Amino acid sequence: MSGQGGVAPIIIKKKKVSGGDGHHGGAWKVAYADFVTAMMAFFMLMWLLNATTEKQRKGLADYFSPTIPISRISGGGNGAFSGDSMFTEDIKPQSGTGATNINPLDAQKSRGETGVDTDAQEQAENEAFRTIEEALSGRGGESMVSEELAKHIVTKVTDQGLIIELFATKTAPLFEPGRDAPTQLYRDLMRMVARVVSVISNDVALGGHTRSRALVVADNPVWSLSSSRADMTRQMLESGGMKSSRIHRVTGHADRALADSNPMSVRNNRIEIVLLRK
Repeated sequence: MSGQGGVAPIIIKKKKVSGGDGHHGGAWKVAYADFVTAMMAFFMLMWLLNATTEKQRKGLADYFSPTIPISRISGGGNGAFSGDSMFTEDIKPQSGTGATNINPLDAQKSRGETGVDTDAQEQAENEAFRTIEEALSGRGGESMVSEELAKHIVTKVTDQGLIIELFATKTAPLFEPGRDAPTQLYRDLMRMVARVVSVISNDVALGGHTRSRALVVADNPVWSLSSSRADMTRQMLESGGMKSSRIHRVTGHADRALADSNPMSVRNNRIEIVLLRK
C-alpha cells in the first residue's frame, strides 16, 4: 500500500431502500375509492327511484332495452329474425305486427302489438269526460240540464274515471225516506244522465251512500238501503237506454264514506255513477 503512494482504496456501499410497510402503500386507497363510488351510485339509484314517476322509469327502461329485432319463435337460425326471411309471406317474421293469411298458425297470429298510443287514448278519454262535465253543468253551449237539476250534480275526473255524484238536499230528496223508491226529481236526473253518458261506451260503476241513523240497531238498514238504491239506479239507467253489459259493478257503501262531516247530514244521501277508464 505504501509502495503505491499510501492512498487507501475508496469503497462505495449501496443500500437498497424498499417501499414502506403495507399500511403506507396506495393499494387500499384504490379499493376505498371504488367502494365510495359504488355507494354513491347506489344512493343515486335510490334517489332516482324515489324522485321519478312510473312513466319516467318506464321511459328509462325502454331507453336501455335492446333495439335489435328479437323473435320469440325460433325459425332454426341464429339471425335477427331467427332465420326467417322477411321477403316471403309464408315465413314472415313472427313479430306479431301482421299475421299472414296463409296457414295462420298460432305462432303467426298477432300477439297484441296493436300500436295503440296509450297517452293519446288517455287524452281522448279525458276530452270526452270534459265534454260530459260541460253537458251536465250547462257550460257546453246548449244546456242539457236545468238549473234546478244542476244543484244536485257534482262531477270530478280521477284516475278511476269520471265520477258523477247525485246528492239530495233538505228540500229535495232523491228517494222516498227510508225506501228505494225514486222521487220525480231523481227520475229526471236519471233520464238526463242516461242521455249524456250514451256518447261514450265506457263501463259504469254504481255506488249507493246513505246518512247514518240516529239509533244503533242490530240489523242496520243503511246497508240494504244503499244497495237497493244503487240497484234501482242501475235499472233506471238501463231503462233509459244504457246497455246492461256496461254495468261493471253495483255497490252499497251504507254510511261508511261520508261526503259531509256530519254523519246525519242529508248531503250524505247520494249516488255515485263512475264512468270507468278503459
